[in-house]
Amino acid sequence: MFSISGASSALAAWPKCRRTPPCAKPIWEFDAMLTVSNLTAGYGVPNILQGLDITVRPGEMVGLVGANGAGKTTLVRVLAGLLPARGGSITINGSDTTNVPAHARPKLGLAIVLENRNLFGELTVAENLRLAERAGANRPKKFDIPRIVEMFPAVGEKMAVRCDLLSGGQQQMVAIARALLLQPDVVIMDEPSTGLAPKVVKAILEVLRGLCSEGMSIVLIEQNIGIASSVTQRAYVLSTGRIVHHVADGGWPAFLHDPHLVSRYLGQH
Repeated sequence: MFSISGASSALAAWPKCRRTPPCAKPIWEFDAMLTVSNLTAGYGVPNILQGLDITVRPGEMVGLVGANGAGKTTLVRVLAGLLPARGGSITINGSDTTNVPAHARPKLGLAIVLENRNLFGELTVAENLRLAERAGANRPKKFDIPRIVEMFPAVGEKMAVRCDLLSGGQQQMVAIARALLLQPDVVIMDEPSTGLAPKVVKAILEVLRGLCSEGMSIVLIEQNIGIASSVTQRAYVLSTGRIVHHVADGGWPAFLHDPHLVSRYLGQH
């Protein structure tokens, strides 16, 4: 079990996520848990996303990094089914989800934690979690509320509190907890560090690393290159709707020490 308590001291001890070895992945049949092939999408003319190719295997935490306006939000909306793809395909665990409506995608193993968290603010923490648990009832069960409370003790302490009365960090924990109760194979984390204190960010990353080590596939969409490089095994760099660079396994140090790449694609120095 992975607890959010003591995260700051424990964070350094975690290895980066590695692909689950073949003998340890009985839950999933397919080598690629998420495949995005030649994906195009947008709101007008021209397309914002222009031929994206992304692959995430079981047990990987893969980063998707880019500056503001790179197309990250558009990609999240397409993956969630909130914006239709104009071309290409999205496959989750071998199932083509390109044209599957948004409400049906969690049933195929996809959960997305949006940047704004999108909780039911007028409902309590417990009510938000029970709704998610019900929605994931027909999926193979990996998480329940007692386990969620072990992972996030602060969530257990706030069960009777309305979500709109929680701090930003507490809301983020509830959003992740709710996503896990959908029993996903793939979790898309959209800018999870936004507006949170560094201590809370470290704690959440500890939990994500623990999930990854158990075989969960995670896509971390992040503008903060320091956070992305500290937890992901590899990453795709998105700029003006295109994948312009792939940080391969073990390639983060070389990328970070190339000021031309970092400045050109991320606008950071």
